[in-house]
Amino acid sequence: MAGPDSPTGPPPEGPWPRDPGLQPERTRLAWRRTTLACAVAASLAARQALHNGTGPVSLLCAALAALVWLGFLGVAGRRIRAVSAPRPPALSPRAAAAAAGCTLALAAFGAALAW
Repeated sequence: MAGPDSPTGPPPEGPWPRDPGLQPERTRLAWRRTTLACAVAASLAARQALHNGTGPVSLLCAALAALVWLGFLGVAGRRIRAVSAPRPPALSPRAAAAAAGCTLALAAFGAALAW
């Protein structure tokens, strides 16, 4: 393997080659696991809304929780596809803010349903 001091220069992927092994798979699994957890939270919010009566606030919170879950599903799906690339880009600040915002919104809607 050519090093930085060799006449041919460093390898094209930089000084440290990307591990094509388990790291991308672990990242994909983590995003899928988080998406599943959000789906469970959204379905529990819907169950709570239907169990405590179908008032307009309860139905609105359940519908918004489902909408937030769909938003998180979109963010996670794009990230899962991006991680499959040979050199995936870093998670953009916008995508990170969207994922965090979806998580906080889902928690807020769940808390609103508990009152």
